[in-house]
Parts: sequence; structure tokens; C-alpha cells
Amino acid sequence: MTCQNGTTDTRLSQAVDRKGQMHMATVLILAVARTLGGLTVAGMTTQHDKVTGLCWVRPTRERGPVQVADLTTRNHQVLRPFDVVEINLLRHRPIPPLIENWVTDFGDHPRILRRLKGKRRQRFLHKYCDRAPRQVLQGQQRSLCLIKAQAVTGSFRSEANSANIDARLRFRSAGRAYDGSYVRGGLATTDLRWLEMGSRWLAESDGWIEFDASVLETRLGIEEIYLVVSLSYTEQRRFEPVIIGVHSVPEYQTPVATDQSD
Repeated sequence: MTCQNGTTDTRLSQAVDRKGQMHMATVLILAVARTLGGLTVAGMTTQHDKVTGLCWVRPTRERGPVQVADLTTRNHQVLRPFDVVEINLLRHRPIPPLIENWVTDFGDHPRILRRLKGKRRQRFLHKYCDRAPRQVLQGQQRSLCLIKAQAVTGSFRSEANSANIDARLRFRSAGRAYDGSYVRGGLATTDLRWLEMGSRWLAESDGWIEFDASVLETRLGIEEIYLVVSLSYTEQRRFEPVIIGVHSVPEYQTPVATDQSD
């Protein structure tokens, strides 16, 4: 496997063993997010990397975006962040700066081995923050990083003539502000669970919500926020950072929708 530091781990690069069987890799899922026509998924393997701690992978299909069915187990569970899964990584297919791309065989269905919870989840987030996130956010030398965000503000907005919502986050990391476009008001945020939470929050409003860290703490109990940032190719034919994972300590809970028909 080729990690961010450019080294190659032949234990994962070998897709087929002597018996002709595909290689099963263990991956901690850290992001499941919306993308054009489907989903994007990213996680870390058990292999060491000197910059990110563990090697990132972005499982992809041979053609087209990943679909919900690809992330569904034989027991009809859809993969979520912090599931530790067994998955078939066939071959490395880097498309710089998307050097973490791996063509994956989803036909045999991923298998959930366990789930990272509580203190173990919290320790993981603390331990595996990226040591050089600017390689992603400015240099575009690679395309995935996990960072601890400070001074977080953001918004949710209902999209006109669509069931989708637009989510944005601004934040500071390593002394630098990441505001995205001034007009857009932050980096696009496509984490499915974050969007679900925002959709239920918007149901209480007139279609537009703005918040800061104090609101998130009061409403959701969030004390710390960690973001998985990915580079994404835009309609303007350039790569821009997009937030594909939003994780908090303590872990926020999506409120259960209430019946307001009475």
C-alpha cells in the first residue's frame, strides 16, 4: 500500500494471494458522505504512516461513484464512521492529489468486525490528528486528513426545489482560518450524519440556521470537533477541500424527529 509518505506496504499492495483469493484489508471507516451521484467513503488501515499515524484509503468502484448497496453488509447494515470493517482492496489507483484511491470489490459485501466507541473512539481522535494538514489544505500533495478544529462556525440552508440541504463550516486549525468562499460562508460539508442532524434542525426553522461553537455545545453537548477533510474536483475544474466527516467529543446524537401533526 502506498501511504502519504510515499512508502509502499506490500502487505496490502498484494491483492491476490497464492490461492487466487483477494486481499481482505481491515479499515476503520472515518467518513461516509454525499457526492454527486452517490457516496464517498474514507478510512484508515492498520498500517503505520509517519505523517498521519495510519494509512488513509478511499475505496472506489472501477467506474462511477460508490452506492449505498456497496456499503451494505450481508446483514443489511450500512457502514458508518467508526465501524471497523473487512473489505476487499483490489489495487491502488492514485489520481493525484487523490493518492489514497483504491479500487475495491464490493461484490462480496464488507463485513463489520467491531465498532469503536466511547473512550477508545475519543483516544483515536486525539491520537491520529494529522501532523501536516497543510499538505492537503494548501499543497494538495494528498487528499485526506483528520484535524482538530477550533473556533467553529457554520450554517445549514434548505436548497430551493430540492430535498437536499447545504451545510457549511468555517474553522481554524494550526493558526490558520479556513473560511471557504466569502459568498458561500465556509467549506461545503457533506457528512451524511451531519446532514441528517441539520435536516432535523432546519425543520424547526424557516430554512436557514447559523451557529457557533457555543450553540453546538448547548444544543448537542459538543466540546471538541474533529473534521475529515477531502479534496474534491469541482465544476470549476480544480480541487477544493470538502468536509466529509464531522466527529465530536462527546459524540453528538441526532435528535429523534417529533410528530408535529397534533
